[in-house]
Amino acid sequence: MAVEDHSAPTSFVKKYIFSQDHKVIGLQYILTALFMAIVGGWLAVMIRTQITWPEKAMVTPENYLSLVTMHGTIMVFFVVSLALVSGLGNFLVPLMLGARDMAYPFLNMLSYWTVVPACFLVLVSFVVEGGAAAAGWTAYPPLSALPEAVPGSGLGQTLWLLAMALFIASFTMGGLNYIATVLNCRAKGMSLMRMPLTVWTYFMSAVLGVLSFPPLTAAAIMLLLDRHGGTSFFLPSGLVFNNEVLAHEGGTPLLFQHLFWFLGHPEVYVLVLPGIGITFDLIASFARRPVFGYKTSVYALWVVGFLSMIVWGHHMYVTGMNPYVGEYFSIATVLITAPFAVLGMNLVASVWRSRIRMEVPMYWALGTVAVIGLGGFGGLFLATSISDIYFHDSFFVVGHFHLMIGVVTVLSTFGALYHWFPKMFGRVMNAGLGKLHFWLTYVPMVALFFLMHLQGMSGLLRRYYDHSIYEFQAPGRELALVITILTYAAFAAQAIFFWNFFYSMFKGVKVGANPWNATTLEWTAPSPAPHGNWPGALPVVDRHPYDYDPAAEEDSDYKPQGVVA
Repeated sequence: MAVEDHSAPTSFVKKYIFSQDHKVIGLQYILTALFMAIVGGWLAVMIRTQITWPEKAMVTPENYLSLVTMHGTIMVFFVVSLALVSGLGNFLVPLMLGARDMAYPFLNMLSYWTVVPACFLVLVSFVVEGGAAAAGWTAYPPLSALPEAVPGSGLGQTLWLLAMALFIASFTMGGLNYIATVLNCRAKGMSLMRMPLTVWTYFMSAVLGVLSFPPLTAAAIMLLLDRHGGTSFFLPSGLVFNNEVLAHEGGTPLLFQHLFWFLGHPEVYVLVLPGIGITFDLIASFARRPVFGYKTSVYALWVVGFLSMIVWGHHMYVTGMNPYVGEYFSIATVLITAPFAVLGMNLVASVWRSRIRMEVPMYWALGTVAVIGLGGFGGLFLATSISDIYFHDSFFVVGHFHLMIGVVTVLSTFGALYHWFPKMFGRVMNAGLGKLHFWLTYVPMVALFFLMHLQGMSGLLRRYYDHSIYEFQAPGRELALVITILTYAAFAAQAIFFWNFFYSMFKGVKVGANPWNATTLEWTAPSPAPHGNWPGALPVVDRHPYDYDPAAEEDSDYKPQGVVA
């Protein structure tokens, strides 16, 4: 069957908007995520301002709940998921496999244009009557199930559910495409155990997403029926609203929590694993040696994937679950630290006694390794029911969650963008600005989320509009100003990246096919963007080691360059 050449000259609309080229689609995802990151980051600034100076009352309590809800929703689903998983995954996976494109290019294009309306609905929800959703990014009933509960429970919550439905559809299409591409579109000689760890982590991420998203889809549909169809899936009997007993009966909010966290916890690894895979390959490039323990890392990824599907209940220790069930979830969650320890040790061993070149991407890679260890240590306390019950509603959870889902993913995403920028545009980003961006991002982000752990240990509660009204929270409030200043600094530092990224896209220094002086032992060797299919890209000057080459298939001894046997 003839393969359509998506690189052929065509109209601007088909080339840059409704493109079926995986590289263009990957960049579309990345640019969309960067825009949403500005919105999500600004919400974080507003949240910290309110926490630090509650007497100023920047927003009402109801609107504060909307800020918290939408910040979490945007950053998890519409920034990290789009940039790290959908964006970089689309760009890198076919190139690293030696495939011409994703297995289903049209489905790939459709997945992007399904998530764009979801972003639009999220943004529009801020200006509808009652404001954006206010039930938390987890959308727990009854706040999310009763339109009259709080102002944000009205139209804003309905738009939130519709946006999530579109996001799930998009992510599922993308996940199926990744799986089909990895299994069916590898170049001759590229066996599964020769794939770069970056590809392995994207494959595991796709498998987890395809298995875990359907329960949340079902939960969203049932929640919409509770809101607008008169059903009672998540609403128990005896609820009183405006001094009237509601007619709902027979439901339970805990059912929604189980359905949500059956997706919610695997989603952690859907996001974190690609960041770890990228870090492995960045270290391989700039430590000038193959990664240590390749096979054990692959096996560890499979164990992590399996265990991540059976530990969702550790988010629900405070729901009154049977202590024996809580003990099971505690043991299963602690077990997942073993394969993660294997990955962490292999990352460290890959650097040990190597000839490190401290280029900009290596800063981000080493920073990611450090944060994985720090964030994982905090997770031990939340894995065990005895300590989690104490920490659950405190800032300890906020600090841990952001270190793992925020800092690890953001650092690895920046590392990947700096590293593969020459492959995208044929130019290189300014190294001085890149290093400045790293230090002004890394230090404040790690410091502020570490301090949140201390706040949680002092008893400072999360999701509170005004902590000053409770005397017992006074010790935790002492760190609020420092954390807020660090938040401002980290947010402001991203201006350096935006300038460096967009300026370098058109005016950056032009580079050749191997700007990082990669060796034959490396799995990552950027070159200018093939076909020059993005504004600012240079004409192709060299074939990427993983680009598709039909002529090579005639050679029975062919295998992609740079693969260690």
